[in-house]
Amino acid sequence: MTASILLWVLFGVALAVGALWLLFGWLRVRWEMWWGARLEQQSAALRLEVQGLRSEMQTQMQPMAANVMQLTRAVTQEITQARSDLQKGLTDSGRLATDAQKNVAAELRDSRDALSAINRSLGEFQEAGRELSQVSQSLQTILSGARTRGALGEVVLERMLEDALPQSQFEVQYRFASTGAQVDAIIRAGERLEKMVCVDSKFPREAYVRLVETGEEARKDFAQAVRKHADSIAEKYILPGEGTLDFALMFVPSESIYYELLMTEDSKHGPLDEYCRSIRVFPVSPNTFHAYVRVILMGIRGLQMEENARRMQKELAGLEKQIESFAELYEKLGNHLRNAQKSYEDADNKLNRARGALGQMAQGVLPEPAAPEPIQFTLEPTRRD
Repeated sequence: MTASILLWVLFGVALAVGALWLLFGWLRVRWEMWWGARLEQQSAALRLEVQGLRSEMQTQMQPMAANVMQLTRAVTQEITQARSDLQKGLTDSGRLATDAQKNVAAELRDSRDALSAINRSLGEFQEAGRELSQVSQSLQTILSGARTRGALGEVVLERMLEDALPQSQFEVQYRFASTGAQVDAIIRAGERLEKMVCVDSKFPREAYVRLVETGEEARKDFAQAVRKHADSIAEKYILPGEGTLDFALMFVPSESIYYELLMTEDSKHGPLDEYCRSIRVFPVSPNTFHAYVRVILMGIRGLQMEENARRMQKELAGLEKQIESFAELYEKLGNHLRNAQKSYEDADNKLNRARGALGQMAQGVLPEPAAPEPIQFTLEPTRRD
C-alpha cells in the first residue's frame, strides 16, 4: 500500500515535471518567436537608417572627393616642383662645391705665398733687430759721456724749437753778459721780444741708470741729483736783471726719466716735481714741451694785453681831463657870445634912436634934448688855459 502510494506520488511528480517542461518549452518557443520578430523589426529599422546614412554620406563625400582630388593634384604638382628644385639645387651645389674647391685651392696657394713672405719678413725683422741692437749699443756708448749726452739733448731741443717757433723767437747757446753763463736755449717773448725764458736740456742720466739697475734703493740718489740740477738752473738762468722771466724750463729729452721724475717723492722735500716748481724750475718732456711753450707765450701775450689796457686807461683819463678843460673853455666862449649879443642889441636900439633924431632934425623939427647914454661893451678877453 505504501509502495503503491509512493509510485503514484512519483508518477504525479513526474507528470508535473513533464507538464512544467512542456510549458517551459512552449514559453521558450513563444519568447524566441517574439524576440525574433522584434529583432527583425529593429534590423529593418537599422537597415533603413544605414541606407539613409549611406546616401547622406555619399552626398557629403562627393564635394570632399572633389577637394581630395584637387588637393592630390596640387600636392603632386608641389612634389614635382620640389623634385625639380632639388635636382637643380643638387646641380648648383655640385657647381658650388667645385667652385669652393677651386677657391680653397687658390687660398691655399695664396696662404703658402703669404707664409713665404712672412718668413722673408721675419728674416728681415731679425736682421733689423740685430741692426737696432747695434744702434742701441752705439747710442748707449754715445749717452755714456756727459758731453755727447748734452749734445744729443741740445739737438732734440733745437729741432723741437724749430718746429714750434719762428727763428726770431728763440736762440740756442745764449750767453749772459753779467755772469758769463751759457744756457742751451732761450725763448724770446713779448711785444718787442724783450723777455726771455731759459731752457736747459741736460739731465742726470747716471742717476737714472742706477735707479733702473738697482731699483728703489737708488731713488734717493736720483732725487738728489735732480734737485741739485734744478737748483743749478734756478741759480744760473733765472736772471730778471737781464730780461729773463722769473722761471726756467728743465727739458728732459727722455720720457722714461720724466716719468720717474714725476713719480719720485721723499719725506724731506715731498714730490720731486713740486720741489722743482717751488724754485720756479718746470720739468718738461718732448710730449709736454710744446704745450708749455704755447701756455707761456699765451700768458705773456695776456700780460701784454693787460699792460696795453692799463696804458689805454691812462690815456683815456688824460683825454677825459682835456675834454673837461675844453668844456670849460666852451662854456666861457658861450658866455662871451651871449654878452656880445646883448651889447649889440643895446647899441642897435640906441643907433635907431639917434637915426630917428637925425631924421627929425633934417625935417626942421628939433627933438627934445636927452642925455646920451654911453654905449658899453662887456666883451672880455678869452683866457687860454
